Amino acid sequence: MALGNQTVIHLSEQIVVLFSCALSFLGSTLIILTYILFKDLRTTPRKLLVYLSVSDWLSAVSYAFGVWRVFHTDSLDCIVQGAISTFANTSSFFWTVAIAVYLYVFIVRSSQRVADSLVLSFHLISWGVPLAITVAALSLSKIGYDASEVSVGWCWVKIYASDRVLWMLLTGKIWEFLAYLTLPVLYILIKRHIHIAHTALSEYRPILSNRPQSHSFFSMADMKLTLIPIIFIVLRIWSTVRFILLLTGSPARLNPVLVTLHGIGNTSQGTANCIMFVFFTQPIRTRLCKVFCCCCKFGAEVQHSQDDRHRLPPGHEPSTQREEDSTSRVLTDK
Repeated sequence: MALGNQTVIHLSEQIVVLFSCALSFLGSTLIILTYILFKDLRTTPRKLLVYLSVSDWLSAVSYAFGVWRVFHTDSLDCIVQGAISTFANTSSFFWTVAIAVYLYVFIVRSSQRVADSLVLSFHLISWGVPLAITVAALSLSKIGYDASEVSVGWCWVKIYASDRVLWMLLTGKIWEFLAYLTLPVLYILIKRHIHIAHTALSEYRPILSNRPQSHSFFSMADMKLTLIPIIFIVLRIWSTVRFILLLTGSPARLNPVLVTLHGIGNTSQGTANCIMFVFFTQPIRTRLCKVFCCCCKFGAEVQHSQDDRHRLPPGHEPSTQREEDSTSRVLTDK
């Protein structure tokens, strides 16, 4: 699996990770499209989710290019790909935490005004900090070929840089570690607050609390709040493990299974968000089903119309056929 200081990426690993990139690309695109199509569902949390999806979309595209190319030198396209993926990946961390902070202020602190006022700060931090870090890394020639030691074919921090660990932390890992700590704490506090409110509501409004629709909504919200930090950690933990193994000099970081899990985890955030916030969100799912059914019905009608036209004898247009049918009915009536 290793040639000197280089991790070999096998074809099977490439195919799996490219498929994961494609799913993340489609998932992020679907989230963005649903926000554009359904104006009445454009809430602030969903708007923040769109910004996160833009970052995940860029990550999926840049990672896919890197996995497809599997760079071996500090070429121009390697540096460009590394810069885009560094910016997008770091931005994704910030937007993921930003959504959690917004929900915490909105739900636990019960202040929509304060939560909405944070959106501008989220933009400045979630776009500005990753951009500043990426520009600094590019200016100091820190981004380039990393021998897939802590990636899966794509470029990141130059593996031969003397201060590579510092730049690996600045361009992703330190924000990843902070997200590991921040997300579970915020979502646990949100869950705790909702459970307390739901219990109080059940005591004073037992009829309302026993309604199936109310219970279903609460259960789905509770499940999402539980899964969001768990999914994030499960997806990202493999790259963290490989990073720690690199620091310790362990050859276990070259294990093909670990490399594949790393590739899947880093490129699946868009897919996970789509499943959680599109397919597991009833209003969005219902709208998509209606759109899909309308498209299928329209396609069937067009196909049926074309088939009818092809079955007509030569020289018989639909208008002529209707006139003949009308004449036949008049003669029959008589």
